[in-house]
Amino acid sequence: MDRFVIEGSHRLSGTLIPGGNKNEVLPAIAASLLTHEEVILHNVPRIKDVEVMLEIIRDLGGEAEFYDDNDLKLCCAGVNRTSLSPELCRKVRASILFAGPMLARHHEVHLPPPGGDVIGRRRLDTHFLAFQGLGADIDIGDAYHVKAKHLIGSDVFFDEPSVTATENAIMAAVLGRGETTLRNVACEPHVEGLCRMLASMGAHIVGIGSNTLTVHGTGGLHGTEHTIGSDYLEIGSYIGLAATTGSEIRIENVRLTDMRMIRMIFEKLGIRIIPDGSAIIVPADQEMRIRSDLHNAIPQIYDAPWPAYPTDLMSIAITTATQCEGTVIFFEKMFEGRMFFVDSLVAMGAQIILCDPHRVVVVGKSQLYGTRLESPDVRAGMSLLIAALTAQGQSTIYNVRQIDRGYERVDEKLRALGAKIEREHID
Repeated sequence: MDRFVIEGSHRLSGTLIPGGNKNEVLPAIAASLLTHEEVILHNVPRIKDVEVMLEIIRDLGGEAEFYDDNDLKLCCAGVNRTSLSPELCRKVRASILFAGPMLARHHEVHLPPPGGDVIGRRRLDTHFLAFQGLGADIDIGDAYHVKAKHLIGSDVFFDEPSVTATENAIMAAVLGRGETTLRNVACEPHVEGLCRMLASMGAHIVGIGSNTLTVHGTGGLHGTEHTIGSDYLEIGSYIGLAATTGSEIRIENVRLTDMRMIRMIFEKLGIRIIPDGSAIIVPADQEMRIRSDLHNAIPQIYDAPWPAYPTDLMSIAITTATQCEGTVIFFEKMFEGRMFFVDSLVAMGAQIILCDPHRVVVVGKSQLYGTRLESPDVRAGMSLLIAALTAQGQSTIYNVRQIDRGYERVDEKLRALGAKIEREHID
C-alpha cells in the first residue's frame, strides 16, 4: 500500500500532457474479444484499472502485453471460456464491459458482480434490459448468466443514457443479426471513441456522436490499430489544480470540443482558460470570483449526461470553489454517495454545508490546512490531492491506489511541475 506525503502552498509551473482516456480504453480492451485477430491500442494509460482489465483478458486465455510505454498489443484468439473470475471482477467496475463482447462471441457469459467506486447505487438494469431487447435470456443469482443462441437486431430504448450499458449494447449488436437501433444512449467522447474503433474493425455504425445509434450486424470483425483520445477528465482535474494553486500550467493534446461545458463551469467560478491551438493555458493568479446568476442570484452547478457537466468532475469543481470568492450551490444528481468526501475538505478548513446526499453549499475563499486524508474513490481522491497541494502545511493521503486507478503517474507529473509530493510504501 502506498501513501502520498505532500507539502502544500507551492507555486507550480510547466506543461502537462494528459494520459489516454480511462473511460475509452477500458471498453476498447473488452472490444478486443470481438475478433480473433490482433488489436493494437496506442496512448494507453498505465493505470490500475487497465492492469486489472488485462489480467481478465489473460485469465480468459487471451494475450496482452505492452511493447512500449503506452502501446498495447492484444490477441484474443485463444479465449474459449465464458466465465469471468469473481476475484478479478471485484477489483474493477469496468468488468461489466466484458458481457457484451462475450455474449456476441460465445452466445453466453457468466459475469460476477463488478466492483468499483462506492459513490452510491450504480444500476446494472440498463445493461440487461438492452441484452433482453437483443434476444438474450438473463438468469440472476450470485452471478449474472446471460445467454442467447442468436442476437437479433431490434429497436431498443434505454431507460437511462448509461455509458457502460451503451458500450455493452453496441459491442453485442455489432455481431448480431440484422439492424439494431439504440435510442436515448450515452454520447460521451469515450463512447464515440469506442464506436470509431469498432468501425475500424469492420463494424457498421450510423449516428456516432449522437444519442441514437444504428448498428448493422456483421458476420465478423478484423483486427485494428486505434489511438485512445486524451482524457478530458484528467484535463479538467489539472485545470482545477492550476487555479487553486495560483499557477500557470499549459496542457497539451486537448480536444477543445470536449471541453465546452467544462470551460463554462470553470468560467462560472471565475477561472479563465486560454485556448492555444491544440493546447490550453490556465494563467496564474486569477481573480477567481464566483459569477452570480441574473439579479445577483446564487449560482448552481449540477451534473447531467453528456454534453452537460460530467459527474466525474463534480468533486474537482467543489474543491476549486473553496478557493474562489463567493457562494455557489453544487447539485450532484447522479450518485448519492459522491458528496461525502467534503467532510475532509471541512476538516482542512473549507466552509461547506452538506445539505443532503446530493447538494452542498460552498462559501469561499477559505484557507486550507494540511491534515491526514484518505482517498475514497478515484475522483474524490484527486480532489483531495488538489486540496493538499493548495493547503498550508503537510498532508498525508492514504489509499492512493484509488487515485492510481484513474491517473497515470500522477506524482511524477506533479513533481515535474514543481510540486512537493513523495510516494511512500507502507505495510
